[in-house]
Order: sequence, then structure tokens, then C-alpha cells
Amino acid sequence: MFEQVSIIGCGLIGSSVFRALKKNGSVKRVITFDSDKSVSEIIKKENLSDKITSSPEEAVSNADLVLISTPLSSFESAVDSIKRHLKSGSILTDTSSVKKGADLIIKKFNLKNISWIPSHPVAGTEKSGPTAGLSDLFKDRWTILTPDSKVKESDVKKVALFWESMGSKIKIMSAGDHDKILSLTSHLPHVIAYNIVKTAMDNDEKTNKDVIRYSAGGLRDFTRIAASNPIMWKDIFIDNSDLIIDGINRFSKSLDEFKKAITEKDSKKLLEIFEKSKEFRDAIIKAGQDTDKPGFGRK
Repeated sequence: MFEQVSIIGCGLIGSSVFRALKKNGSVKRVITFDSDKSVSEIIKKENLSDKITSSPEEAVSNADLVLISTPLSSFESAVDSIKRHLKSGSILTDTSSVKKGADLIIKKFNLKNISWIPSHPVAGTEKSGPTAGLSDLFKDRWTILTPDSKVKESDVKKVALFWESMGSKIKIMSAGDHDKILSLTSHLPHVIAYNIVKTAMDNDEKTNKDVIRYSAGGLRDFTRIAASNPIMWKDIFIDNSDLIIDGINRFSKSLDEFKKAITEKDSKKLLEIFEKSKEFRDAIIKAGQDTDKPGFGRK
């Protein structure tokens, strides 16, 4: 598949990639770089990389595939640092959950003889950093590729095979479609989770302590989502702001309809909302995106 893969950024996703590659042996050589020296120390201690470099330029030298797995706010500087050191004919990809912004940055640099094939592994946890990485994080999860139509099909197949080797299912779509779908399936739920936690904690000290002590399953699940990496989500909300705001406006309209049904004690409307929600949940389970086990099968 690839002789050498270089990974820039070794947080949850980046570290999960090289853990998976080390486990399945599908790549001959994995080179890593992270600007945080403490991260490199962890990688070295756990022997997760074939070589840990002191600079991104050194990391990408002679790489067949370069994977940038940094926060969106660091993506441009990461590309800028390696642009003159990429091997001719190599492939550049990423793991960002917003694609249009990354595409604009790549077009700005006008890279020559490089195949830019954006990736987004739709997988993760609320944890961050290299110690949170999991070798099976991508197993049975979707990875979305958003390549330009001019990119060689053979290169797209190579990147697809790369993710498939780690257990991913592959879907190819446009960057615009990707950002719209993710704004609803991932970004809007995080907006709601952050605001539910904010609302729950916007009380006096005694009430806040009781809310924490007696948290029910619903609130606990929202706090899990809201515990995600703050820098990453700050970047996502800025980079995909138009679509997220559109989602918030639609959510606000639905919330007003829900509030009206409760105020008017409209049993018929409430049952309609609840039944449709249950049908939607059943469809997610049928699609293999979750399990119907109690507690979602989570330990």
C-alpha cells in the first residue's frame, strides 16, 4: 500500500491511526511529528512510531502518504511548513471534520505534483491526546473522502484502502455535502450539549452540587459530548459557522414548536414528536450506527 506514512499531529485521531497501523502491519514505516514535546515522549515511551522527528519538514521527507491530524486552526501552518518538502507524486490527506476550509487552504498553496485527498474518519471519543488513542477506533466506522474530480482515481483508491486497512467503511462525497451532513449529525449536537450543560450549571452553588450528584442518564450523556476537546470544537464552530448557524435556527424553530405543544398541553402533537423520534432512533440502529443494548452497549 504505502512504504512510508508520515503523521503530523498525534492527538486522539493521529495516535489511533499509528496504533492501528502498528497493529495491522499494513505500512512498512510510520514517521510522526507533534509540536508538543510531551506528546513525542509518550509516543517514544510506548514505541508507537518507527521514527519521531523534531520537525514537520523532516517527518514528511520521502513519505508516500502524509496525514495532517492537527486542529483546524493549526492546519494552514502545518501545510506551510511542509509544502516544499513533500515528495513529488505523494498523497496529502487530513482528518478534519470540516472540509471546505481545508480545501481553500490547499488551493491557496497551489501544491505541484501532490494529490490532495481530504479524509474525515467519523470516529472519536470525548477524550484527547495520544494516551486516548485506540487501535480499533475506526473499526466499522465511516471515513468520508472528499477528493476533487481531477484527482487520480488510483490515488483515491490508495487512500480508501489505507482507511479500510484500519477497519473503516468508505464513502466518497463532495466537501459541501460533507460539511452540511456533519453540521447536523455532529456539530449541532455539540452545540446543544454545550448549552444544556451551561443551562444545567447556571444555578446557585447548592443547586449545582445537587445537579451533579443526581445527574440522570440524559444529562450524563450530554456532559460526555460536551467534554470533547475545546480547541478542536472552537475551530469547528468557526470554520463551519454558516451551516451550524443554519442548524441552530432550524433547531430553535423546532424548539418553539415543542414549547408551544407543552404550553398548550397538546398530547397529539407531543406523541407525534416522540413517535417520530423513536422511529429515527430505530433507523440509526438498523443502519448499524449504534446498538439497542441497554446503555447503548457502553461499559
